[in-house]
Amino acid sequence: MNIIETNKLTKSYSDFMAVSNVDLHIRKGSIYGLLGPNGAGKSTIMKMFLGLMQPTSGSFTIDGKSYPTDRLKILSEIGSFIEGPAFYGNLSGEENLEIIRKILGLPKSSVSEVLDLMGLTEHRKRLAKKYSLGMKQRLGLAGALIGKPPILILDEPTNGLDPVGIHEVRNLIRYLPKKFECTVLISSHLLSEIELMVDDIGILNHGQLLFEGTLDEFRYSAGEKGYSTDKLEDTFLTMIEEDNRKRGAIR
Repeated sequence: MNIIETNKLTKSYSDFMAVSNVDLHIRKGSIYGLLGPNGAGKSTIMKMFLGLMQPTSGSFTIDGKSYPTDRLKILSEIGSFIEGPAFYGNLSGEENLEIIRKILGLPKSSVSEVLDLMGLTEHRKRLAKKYSLGMKQRLGLAGALIGKPPILILDEPTNGLDPVGIHEVRNLIRYLPKKFECTVLISSHLLSEIELMVDDIGILNHGQLLFEGTLDEFRYSAGEKGYSTDKLEDTFLTMIEEDNRKRGAIR
């Protein structure tokens, strides 16, 4: 069963096609990796799901609800982490989460629960501006998770982290579907950062979907096309380079 589906989803500007006729199929309870280089359209798709951008054409449904008719109902089911976490630096991590808790009308226990889940309990009184980058990312995830939403949209949550930070965040995300019975949509420009946690991937380049399926299906499909599949990160990059060459030839 798919919890998110798009039908020819498109976002264009006067002289630029950000997303072009994209059909995504995101399975309920899965971790879905939206992959592509910077400018491929990943963030644009996520912002359309969150109602921050309006599609030029096409449509999408989330948990059986259609945009824009059910926009508010859709938003009530989504926790998001877009373009890095934004906090009040002069408030503690706990105080920042308390603001979100009050806005959402959640019980007081929600803050302590999510701080514990993210491993931030001992740092809860520290000012957010004094958090390390990894701690800020975890605080951002805590803010997205506090309402236990059935859908999480995470835009490059490992961006800027060192290998240890990437490992920490990756382990946390991999644990979420079982813990909260949720679906996770995560974007990245590096397959190597997310391949150990995703169930399915969608590869975007210049706003178009080049591939969608499991990692095993990606490996098989790439092998059929003559790509080396020893390292999937290299396979992914080769696919993008080949698509760029084709586009150059067409122009």
